[in-house]
Amino acid sequence: MRTAYRPRTFVLELVMVATAVAFLFPVYALVTLAFKDPGQIANAPLSPPDPPSVASFGTAWQSASLGSALLNSTLITVSSVVVLIVLGSLAAYFLARQAGRLSYSLYILFLVGIILPFQLGMIPLYQLVNDLGLLGTYQGMILFYTGIQLPFTVFLYTGFIRSLPADYTNAALIDGASHLQAFVHVIFPLLRPITGTVLILNAVHIWNDFFTPLLYLGGSGRETVPVRVFAFVNEYTSDYGLVAAGLVLAALPILVVFLLLQRYVIRGFSSGLKG
Repeated sequence: MRTAYRPRTFVLELVMVATAVAFLFPVYALVTLAFKDPGQIANAPLSPPDPPSVASFGTAWQSASLGSALLNSTLITVSSVVVLIVLGSLAAYFLARQAGRLSYSLYILFLVGIILPFQLGMIPLYQLVNDLGLLGTYQGMILFYTGIQLPFTVFLYTGFIRSLPADYTNAALIDGASHLQAFVHVIFPLLRPITGTVLILNAVHIWNDFFTPLLYLGGSGRETVPVRVFAFVNEYTSDYGLVAAGLVLAALPILVVFLLLQRYVIRGFSSGLKG
């Protein structure tokens, strides 16, 4: 049976088109500025580049040392995400499978960690990292991101593990496996969807973070990509072509990761809300 095309459907389509345009316009502006020379940006900043120029990419790569910045960002992001996956999944397994006052209290504590903004503890955290001698180091950044993102990671993993039948764990325990062996060999392979979600959400947050690397790595030579790109903006002048080119180069790696793992994001996130 053919459905009638109603005015309400037309309005919804217009809203969807307008929403898509609103989301895509900043991307269009960024890519357009990246492929323009300074003269084109000054005359017509939002018109298509005519002709396209890739000079800004080479200049941005060299002047901001984006090669070393990409290595810094990759090292910090990959290390932090690996630690988050290991600690988050192990903690979630205990919270999901151990029914008791202790596990419930710890779960509530992790939820509080999601609600409270880290800015409330910004000064004490900075002082703690400084006292530990980790200021300006990769270890300090990895420790910081692990602590900040662990509550959200545990929340996702706990909901997903609760949605799994307990029979998997019980069968492994009956066969003589320990809880750690049951988790490693039985439960963790089943966590692939939520692990993909945890990976991409944490990776995007850590890769794009600007304030924390600026505060903890500024002047150390280990700055990440967003901090290095910020060097193109100062009090008196701003080279928007270089900024756009740097941002495009910075976004490409995490965009590739997202495209590879996008099928896990919605499925894993929706499953993590169960239980």
